[in-house]
Amino acid sequence: MAYFAVLLRAVNIGPSLRVSAADLRGAADDAGLGAARTLLNSGNLVVTPGTSGATLPDDVARLVQECLAARLGQDVPAVGLSAAQLDAIARANPFPAAARDDPSHLQVHVPFGDVDEAGVARLDLANPGREMLATGAGVLYVHYVDGIGRSKLTPRVIDKAVGAPTTARNWNTITKLRAACAFSDDPAIREDTR
Repeated sequence: MAYFAVLLRAVNIGPSLRVSAADLRGAADDAGLGAARTLLNSGNLVVTPGTSGATLPDDVARLVQECLAARLGQDVPAVGLSAAQLDAIARANPFPAAARDDPSHLQVHVPFGDVDEAGVARLDLANPGREMLATGAGVLYVHYVDGIGRSKLTPRVIDKAVGAPTTARNWNTITKLRAACAFSDDPAIREDTR
């Protein structure tokens, strides 16, 4: 069975855009998606196509976005990834030591469009910090060597370089999403309903 991860952008980090796990699962149900499971409280959803008729990650994300807008009365940007795309992201990781030793500071920025590799290269050359950047598998990997909070690579700077809005997840979350898509029926993968 096909599984998809849906990642929401910029939710639950401030008072303006709050999406509960219940609303996220409810939107998936409203869309006819199946086996809806949330992961953490940062806008992560794993689903099957269910009865929705969706076969592509973009279609799944669009359905979730539309149903969330109907439920909440505001637009909630969403991007979809297939299990195969999550596998490709894991295999293409250019920073395996960071994934092993510093996974909370290794982020994957998933674009709402294509990555402008030339724009990322320009940012990498101009960046005064010690962050390491690389592209692969259609995403931007950033190892925030000195931490994320003080980095000059803000979401606005990243989005401008990538050439599209992005949503970021740390390596721990990517690993959990990948496992949930690969082994969704495994009872050891727990649903977080906070």
